[in-house]
Order: sequence, then C-alpha cells, then structure tokens
Amino acid sequence: MVYARLKKQSDFKRMFARGKKCFSPALLVLYLPAKETSLGVCVSKKHGKSVVRNRIKRLLREAFRKVCPALQGTYAVILIPKQADKYTLAAFEKSLTAALRREGLLHE
Repeated sequence: MVYARLKKQSDFKRMFARGKKCFSPALLVLYLPAKETSLGVCVSKKHGKSVVRNRIKRLLREAFRKVCPALQGTYAVILIPKQADKYTLAAFEKSLTAALRREGLLHE
C-alpha cells in the first residue's frame, strides 16, 4: 500500500494538538482519521548525529510500510521513537503493531 508523507509544519502542529496518542516500548504513535493514509516521523537530536537520526527515520518508514496494509481505514500517523542503545527494524515493527492493535486500528 502506498502512503503519503506528512511534511508541512501545519500538518504536524494539527497532529500534535488533536492527535490521539498510544505508547509502546520503542515508540510514541500519534494518529488521526484522515482522507488518505499518511506518515510523519519526528526524531530529535537527543538520538544522535544526523547519520543515526536518518537511519532511525528509514527504519520507521520501513516498519510503517510493512504494517500499513493491515490498517483499518485511513489515518494520518506520526511516529516518535524513544531513546535506546540500539535501533532495529524488528523492534520498531513489533512496537508499532502492538500499539496499533491495542488501539483497535489493525485487522486481527
């Protein structure tokens, strides 16, 4: 499934103001119902230098790409990683799936 990207500052502000939050061991997930499925990623400078932050963003986008077909409906989603020693695709995918399933957004 193809998804759009959240890029505008106004979109991010709207999501932070009105979005619903769900937590998991590796992620904070903000979501809102939307016309089309879209993804935004926020990685702060606490996570390291630009090389590390960019790798985290790639891993988060890939984890969302794998989970996206199982979504019920269309949502705008922002993923915010928690600080960790090691960042892996498996950990992000597992945390994202668990958080969305707990909120009832994924097909069983």
